[in-house]
Amino acid sequence: MPAEAEAVHGLSDKFLSDKPTFAAVAAEFVAFIGDARLIAHNAEFDRRFINWELRNCGHDQIPIERVGDTLVLARKKFPGAKHSLDALCTRFSIDLTARDKHGALLDAQLLSRVYVELMGGRQIGMSLGQAATHEETVAVRVERSYVAPRPHAATPEELARHAAFLKLLKNPLWEQTGTG
Repeated sequence: MPAEAEAVHGLSDKFLSDKPTFAAVAAEFVAFIGDARLIAHNAEFDRRFINWELRNCGHDQIPIERVGDTLVLARKKFPGAKHSLDALCTRFSIDLTARDKHGALLDAQLLSRVYVELMGGRQIGMSLGQAATHEETVAVRVERSYVAPRPHAATPEELARHAAFLKLLKNPLWEQTGTG
């Protein structure tokens, strides 16, 4: 391991000596990623490296269309700013205290949080009892089924039951705001 590389990620020849080679885990890696979209920071660098290893093991390469690049997203969203993972974490107030080296697992966790922010950020919750923190909530797309509008107007009986129900409500919002 070159000293420069060891200084970046902290992995020494001694540490790596009993670890499996990429060839030994390639099939497991390919099964793990399946056909999922991959997200990376400076993705083309990682994709070329991984594709070189996959090609050497006889596996299909990962096409560029399957890879999202947070560096590209950051450059578009914040032109002229710093775009390193550290800089983006700082921009989005993501805690970096555990990061002293370029480690794959921690970097993946940090990048997942950066990616959420680059894609629009987390949604602040609507907690009535206590304020939700930014870290407690995340925006989730909810699929809703289409419900066709009523094909007819409410009957006089339905309108009367509805009016009776509304009278049961104490201090309704529309009376407080003068909109009812």
